[in-house]
Amino acid sequence: MSPMTRASGHTPARERLLEAAARVFYGEGIRSTPVDRVIAEAGVTRATLYRHFAGKEELVLAYVEARDQAVRANADAAAEAVDEPRDVLRALGDGVAAEICRPGFRGCPFINAAAEYPDPEHPVRRAVQAHRAWFHEVLTDMLARTGHPEPESAAHTLAMLRDGAMVAGYLETPDAVRVHLARAIETVLTQE
Repeated sequence: MSPMTRASGHTPARERLLEAAARVFYGEGIRSTPVDRVIAEAGVTRATLYRHFAGKEELVLAYVEARDQAVRANADAAAEAVDEPRDVLRALGDGVAAEICRPGFRGCPFINAAAEYPDPEHPVRRAVQAHRAWFHEVLTDMLARTGHPEPESAAHTLAMLRDGAMVAGYLETPDAVRVHLARAIETVLTQE
């Protein structure tokens, strides 16, 4: 748990607040969404919000951290489902492709949050950077395990492909992006 977030446990009301925040922050934007909108969506009182979070900024941080934990859990599941590191990387690509093709997709929640919090020292932006650092580490490790000659450089390439796919998936035809992403991942994986 972040030092900024109150240690109030995972109560049903807190979970409803986080679920509502995820829906409205992702669907409508973080800064443009008033805290009252999240409270109404969650079906809780203002006092309940403040019992769990000191204010909107803590709720935003908890939302970003919850998204991070969900992505990490999906990555762990992909790694457990297959033995071959190349297949793990392909599965991560498939996960991105599935996300961009789902109804209501509005781009990467981390890129969206970073755009709304441009100060690199803000706790929300630091949480986004921590997520990206973790993701880069996972990619580098998997690429090294494949015997890739330049795992660090290739990890940067795959991360940029993911970022580009997330943006293109929102702006273009998601199915076409899925195909191009899979091809690009294969190109990176077959570099000698």
